[in-house]
Amino acid sequence: MAIYNFGSINLDHLYQLDHFVRPGETMASDSYQCLLGGKGANQSVALAKAGADVKHVGAVHKNDAQILAQLSDLGVNTDLIAKLDVPTGHAIIQLNKEAENAIILFQGANHALTEEQVDQVLAQASSEDWVLLQNETNLIQYIMRQARAKGLKVAFNPAPMDAQLAKEVLPFVDLLIVNEVEAMDLIGVNDVDAAIDGLPKAYPELAVLMTLGKAGVRYFNQDQNLFVEAFSVKAVDTTAAGDTFIGFCLSALMDQLDMKEVLTRACAASAICVTRMGASSAIPSISEVNEFLAEQA
Repeated sequence: MAIYNFGSINLDHLYQLDHFVRPGETMASDSYQCLLGGKGANQSVALAKAGADVKHVGAVHKNDAQILAQLSDLGVNTDLIAKLDVPTGHAIIQLNKEAENAIILFQGANHALTEEQVDQVLAQASSEDWVLLQNETNLIQYIMRQARAKGLKVAFNPAPMDAQLAKEVLPFVDLLIVNEVEAMDLIGVNDVDAAIDGLPKAYPELAVLMTLGKAGVRYFNQDQNLFVEAFSVKAVDTTAAGDTFIGFCLSALMDQLDMKEVLTRACAASAICVTRMGASSAIPSISEVNEFLAEQA
């Protein structure tokens, strides 16, 4: 059982600042790092560290072999990543002293997927496999349609949020992973409880994972509504927290764990992540998550 992650791969240019740069302001950063990132890559790394068989599907510039090597070293299968004459995607990330971030994305090779590449990948998948997507690549609807036609389960994290696109593809999604603001935007309400009530009514076959930041996470569908509280830690960087949660959550789901245990393990992984600087480099291993949970118990 594998997860085919059609996801972005970025080089993250991370600047630590006193505050976010304002219009017309020039500011010196306290530090700078160039790191492997992108929501897709982060989620693949989290899946791999959680013990899942993850096959990343994406694209980078043909000369960026070091990115593929880094992903491979972290346990991600990179055989399905195309090497193109298109710049690798990148992100400019501002990180302030409150551990909040502001991000500018350049899509680059992340938007160079082709239907032929998608078809070749899905031809090797089995009905027990999952397809995972975010909203940082192209051909979202095509990938979902083809995956559904082959009987694959589809998980979708529609970030950066495009409510219109998300509404169009939700009929092809089995598991939607959103934060509370994204959920409210999708259903057109201004209240979290209204979103929890409205989404299952509008999409009866859909299961939803709603992350609630420091509060925790809620899982709900037509038959179930489950809340798990977040762990209390001192956050220094929240960059890959959501991606870490998704990776550990899907891995635990594939292991067929009880849903409360799935959410608890994912919350633990996310809690560890925010105590560290960086994106993929901040994602914990499964042994670190097990140790953290043992300490909490």
